[in-house]
Amino acid sequence: MLYRENGQFKTSYRADQQIFPIAQDRTLILALVAFAFLAVPFLVSEYTFRAILTPFLILSLAALGLNVLVGYCGQISLGTGAFMAIGAYGAYNFFVRMPGMPLIAALLLGGLCATVVGVLFGMPSLRIKGLYLAVATLAAQFFTDWAFLRIKWFTNDSSSGSVSVAGLNVMGMPIETPVQKYLFCLAFVCLFALLTKNLVRGNIGREWMAIRDMDVAAAVIGIRPVYAKLTAFAVSSFIVGVAGGLWGFVHLGSWEPAAFSVDRSFQLLFMVIIGGLGSIAGSFFGAAFIVLLPILLDALPSYFGIPIDTALASHLTFMIFGALIVFFLIVEPHGIARLWSTGREKLRLWPFPH
Repeated sequence: MLYRENGQFKTSYRADQQIFPIAQDRTLILALVAFAFLAVPFLVSEYTFRAILTPFLILSLAALGLNVLVGYCGQISLGTGAFMAIGAYGAYNFFVRMPGMPLIAALLLGGLCATVVGVLFGMPSLRIKGLYLAVATLAAQFFTDWAFLRIKWFTNDSSSGSVSVAGLNVMGMPIETPVQKYLFCLAFVCLFALLTKNLVRGNIGREWMAIRDMDVAAAVIGIRPVYAKLTAFAVSSFIVGVAGGLWGFVHLGSWEPAAFSVDRSFQLLFMVIIGGLGSIAGSFFGAAFIVLLPILLDALPSYFGIPIDTALASHLTFMIFGALIVFFLIVEPHGIARLWSTGREKLRLWPFPH
């Protein structure tokens, strides 16, 4: 009976419109963020930072951007990997071609490059929807794959399309060790999660959800579909572009266009579907699931003494992903986030369910 709103009186509109209206939720989130910033750097091994935590944070940010477009606005996209690549290569060109360019500014400018391209490829959404829009966004994936392999200017005249960065720092503080990279990514994720949460709670977020639920009815009540859809593409592409810059600069350090292939686009879509469409928390749940599942599948056979090769483990991962997507689409279309929300609602009523 500890999880209750009893006694938590709201005396202003501002208090009534808090992101977490229940004090226990606010305490839990603040404790979780404090633990992530202050305790995790001292408790976790270097391998965990490199293989789990840093990829989880960056992919969570990319899934967050995709969720804005797919979950909140209802516009299907299969070109998320392309916008990650644009963000990474855009940030790389700003970082390399402009001496003294700050790292954060380069990442944000890379996100702006992804925004411009995302709006261009989002224009077909004004006329088409569903499967046709998915194919149109998939065209962005193939176009960027070709462009970064064939147009040498994007890769600073690299013959193979592979680029690398070094000497990362923020205001003189180096970003080199796994702990420093983890904290840098964590700061980005916390900031963008807060901004996105406030954005979807505002007027523009309600316009996105109206377009998602029924675009004709939304247009009748005065919502501009052109503005709503293109802003969703712009915000989504910007967040995904910044995530792509972090993936290339912080996680990989050296990358080529194959790092942002169509497989990455499908992986991010799986995260959003499994984690929960139209949910900020669902982006984190889905990323945690996708990052941890291959590691668990690799560890379980050896734990039980079952010999299994790497190729079979990889195939099993994709089979399980597909089965889980079918499961969530049939049983719980809103994913893990909805299960979490249902559990919280039941906890608020316990021990007096009705």
